[in-house]
Amino acid sequence: MDLGIRGKWAIVCASSKGLGRGCAEALAAEGVNLVINARSDAPLQDTAAAIRAAYGVEVHAIAGDITSEAGRAAVLAACPAPDILVNNAGGPPPGMWTDWARDDFIKALDANMLTPIALIQAVVPGMMERGWGRVVNITSQSVKAPLAVLGLSNSARAGLTGFVAGTSRQIAGKGVIMNNLLPGSHATDRIASLDQRVSQQQGISEAEARAARQAANPTGRDGTAAEFGAMCAFLCSVHVGYMVGQNVLLDGGGVNATM
Repeated sequence: MDLGIRGKWAIVCASSKGLGRGCAEALAAEGVNLVINARSDAPLQDTAAAIRAAYGVEVHAIAGDITSEAGRAAVLAACPAPDILVNNAGGPPPGMWTDWARDDFIKALDANMLTPIALIQAVVPGMMERGWGRVVNITSQSVKAPLAVLGLSNSARAGLTGFVAGTSRQIAGKGVIMNNLLPGSHATDRIASLDQRVSQQQGISEAEARAARQAANPTGRDGTAAEFGAMCAFLCSVHVGYMVGQNVLLDGGGVNATM
């Protein structure tokens, strides 16, 4: 299927590895030029070089913390008029409700709600003027089925989901389509850190923690960054013009719900 986005420009946040890189590579495979971002410069430059070599697209690598004003300004300076925005940022640390103070919630909200909103506000007006745009916000399966250990993430990402629900319907008439992509357990550093926490709490090996978690999923495995990226690329395509403000769950069936 031709996604109809060859030659367009995309900003993909937090994309030197993991799900962000999966999204960047899938877009590059469709001929999309990229501005990619991560905190650490060396891995980011390696990713940029690999994508250029594999797909022959332009890739600008901007190192910086996307959750900071300076980091966002640098990314937007490199691509002030993107056709596509993929919002992504690492999730806050796990814990229990008794662990967190106000500052913990403010930090989580800043990273996983207010940062994507700031980027949306920065780029969507231009998309509307040009009559075309795509925004994909990477959130979490916890928006559909909250995980107690990820209470900070539950809170911040639910707030972003509410903002997107209203905003997506205000911009669709101008050709700008915005949806959310909700990952379950994928083979990333994030899920490995959660397995490590379980192994420490339960006195089992990380391999045992991972096997138990995977066994609870209908597929019996974790998702891959490539699978996730392919869905992201589709949500950025010309084929989603009638798909507005949706929460697309990509979790191997882990959330057992009819709707």
